[in-house]
Amino acid sequence: MSEISSKDRADDSAYDVAVIGYGPTGVTAANLLGAMGLRVVALERDAEIFSRARAISTDEEVMRIWQRVGLAERLKHDMLAERPLDFVDAQGRAFISAHPSPRGHGHPPQMFIYQPALEQVLREGVDRHPNVEIMLRHECLRLRQDAEGVELTVVGTADDSVHRVRAKYVIAADGGSSLTRAQLNIGYEGKTYEDRWVVIDTEMLKPWPDHDRLRFRCDPARPAVDCPTPLGHHRWEFPILPGDDERYLTTDDAIYSMVAGYGIGRDQIKILRATVYSHHVRFAARFRMGRVFLAGDAAHAMPPWIGQGMAAGVRDAANLCWKLAAVVRGELPESVLDSYEAERKPHVKEITKRAVFVGRIITERRLPVARVRNTALRALNRIPGFSQWLQDSNWIPVAHYADGFQARPRTKASGRQIPQPWVTGPDGERVQLDDVLAGRWLLLHGGRSVPQPAWDRSGVPSLTVTPAGSKPAEGTVVDSDGVLLPWLAEHRVAALALRPDAYVYAAAPTGAPLPPPPAGFVPAPRMTASIAL
Repeated sequence: MSEISSKDRADDSAYDVAVIGYGPTGVTAANLLGAMGLRVVALERDAEIFSRARAISTDEEVMRIWQRVGLAERLKHDMLAERPLDFVDAQGRAFISAHPSPRGHGHPPQMFIYQPALEQVLREGVDRHPNVEIMLRHECLRLRQDAEGVELTVVGTADDSVHRVRAKYVIAADGGSSLTRAQLNIGYEGKTYEDRWVVIDTEMLKPWPDHDRLRFRCDPARPAVDCPTPLGHHRWEFPILPGDDERYLTTDDAIYSMVAGYGIGRDQIKILRATVYSHHVRFAARFRMGRVFLAGDAAHAMPPWIGQGMAAGVRDAANLCWKLAAVVRGELPESVLDSYEAERKPHVKEITKRAVFVGRIITERRLPVARVRNTALRALNRIPGFSQWLQDSNWIPVAHYADGFQARPRTKASGRQIPQPWVTGPDGERVQLDDVLAGRWLLLHGGRSVPQPAWDRSGVPSLTVTPAGSKPAEGTVVDSDGVLLPWLAEHRVAALALRPDAYVYAAAPTGAPLPPPPAGFVPAPRMTASIAL
């Protein structure tokens, strides 16, 4: 990733969007906005990708977002997919075993990642877009909003040079200690847990049995997370207990001693790094202040137990970026941007609540309670379907917007993301659904289509879903896997108006017209930048 020199730009350059912070949230935003044809500048205070692997997993919905910018398959090359997980007792015996099941987004339900490698691929993805400029080793120290945009005062961390950059909007993805959030005087409410944890990244020299299983080691004496990571790495996390010497626990001797309890010898791993961190549960008091939007850890922080911290930030970017593009192009009024917090904050809070719940299971240290936990959950785990129910009810909640940018009256399908099966497109090619939807407003009909004059006048294209085995034809998509038509029937609708992020804006039952397009909806010619790999 090249750095843009101050000599290569004018101080008064105007951008559609400035992205502050170039971690997973910021770089996803840069990819999405770049693919939509917006002029973007991304600011990052560091010169290189952060070397420590913080996030360790992602899920199918996030992969679907990266699919939109043409990077999903490349990213999968560096991931471990569909690995089982166990909650085990102090003796290493499982009392819950599970295998995450797919939820219809078209990708494996859980994948383990090595974050530095993932970020490198995402940054290479941004390099495809000449409309996106990157300023590494630059930090935004001050911003000032007016009626037309935001002026950012940017300082070069290498040479103390000062630049002024203007953008219509700003996405602040500058982490939990966000300087942008502090400048805006937005509260960051919640708590920090007393326990601190040492996180250990290693290179695996000699594999051991079941090295590719995720284990939550629920040992009251010292709980631990034992996690496979791709590209020959493995990760452990241990709490720092009362009386421990924090500095000693990050030494090689202490680490080898702790992993030896799991049968791992010094000749089997090479310690790459160890660091200490605290768990947080925090939410920004608001996600938007005028033309500035908080995203990722700048907006919320959660414990790592269900691996959703990074994923939540990527979802933020996906929700926000298409709306920003629509406003910049004049397709939608600026009021649509208010729906960002209305849609994202409830989902983030629900995920955080579930992460806290799972953490309590893992870190219980009262021996009597732990014994009851082990016995009860081991018995329940023998009941067919229990582990699946536990995942569905207490693991990652399905994204469903109960409020936000959707038509009234609401239906059972409103605010839900349509599943993504493999389909046969009009040209006869078998593709994933989102490749047909193509990130645009689109009407989807199940069976015979009903005229939708208000939508037709807006120039929104339509597709009719035909049953598996049907002949491909112009204006149709064949439900090859038999997923879409049953989904429409389950939700008692026959027509959908889909937003560019594949969420249902409006729906109608058989024979009924759809609610009209949103007020102020004026579709502009689509502007996309090349995303050739």
